[in-house]
Amino acid sequence: MTPTKPSKTTPAKSARTSSKAIKTPAKTSAKALEKTPASAPVQSNALDFESDARPRERRQRVQAAETGMVVLKGLARLGGRASLTALAAHVDESPAKVHRYLMSLIAEGLVDQEVATQQYHLGLEALMVGVAAMRQADPLRISEPVLIRLRESLAVTCFIAVMGNKGPTIVRFEEPALPVTVNVRVGSVLSMLWSATGRAFLGALDEAPIQRMALAELAEAPDDLRALLDRDDPIGGLRRRVRAAGCATVKDTNLRGISAVSAPLYDHTGRPCAVLTALGATGGFDVSPNGKVVEAVKREAAAASAALGYTG
Repeated sequence: MTPTKPSKTTPAKSARTSSKAIKTPAKTSAKALEKTPASAPVQSNALDFESDARPRERRQRVQAAETGMVVLKGLARLGGRASLTALAAHVDESPAKVHRYLMSLIAEGLVDQEVATQQYHLGLEALMVGVAAMRQADPLRISEPVLIRLRESLAVTCFIAVMGNKGPTIVRFEEPALPVTVNVRVGSVLSMLWSATGRAFLGALDEAPIQRMALAELAEAPDDLRALLDRDDPIGGLRRRVRAAGCATVKDTNLRGISAVSAPLYDHTGRPCAVLTALGATGGFDVSPNGKVVEAVKREAAAASAALGYTG
């Protein structure tokens, strides 16, 4: 019998061989993950954490941006200048939290701090944003969708007028599918005293040229029209009524058989810049203070004023 030859495998080699025989989990590469079917279970807890962390991080960024805008708008509503305590109370947040956001806004130039008083105020970048917004606040552009809404909701003729050197002048005009025949169009100049548009300007504007126009019309008015105004203070009484109502109404005064409702539009400075008017045939046009026409005109005028930056 031939004796068996001893194995030449050394202990170290055996250890290496045995280690090869043991199958250990391989590390998952990025390419392998890309090839993994969507239905296959993901083995790495780290990947689960990353997928959960990304939406959470996005939400936190959005929430931080929202809080920053609340602080910035709060400062603007306080007149553009306030102490930390007053601003924190206004936005209902802790002073420490508001201070952190103010530091970020200062870094972006949207807020600045006065050294002497320690008060915070709107910075140069906020001013530039405001200037850009004011350039876009064109009453004619903003009033176009307002006119369309009024025309569609009330089925009446409506227009926008501005104050010209000869009086209220129509600059935008919209008619419904079945219009009421009136002899006014774009470019028409309306009466200060006997049109709703003129009365709305008269009530909103306290300027010498407006008063002179009204006085000139009053001097030439027939007795039946003069009888519609206050005997002792015709123009002053008319202005007070318009201001108290927030709009002006007429019935068969400027045009026979035509009634109208008008409300002023205000810009960011609080100055009346235009007047919105709706008109229709007197028989089917309600000019009562709580009527749907009056409410709609006042509502749309307020919406247009807000779009122009008016906060009154």
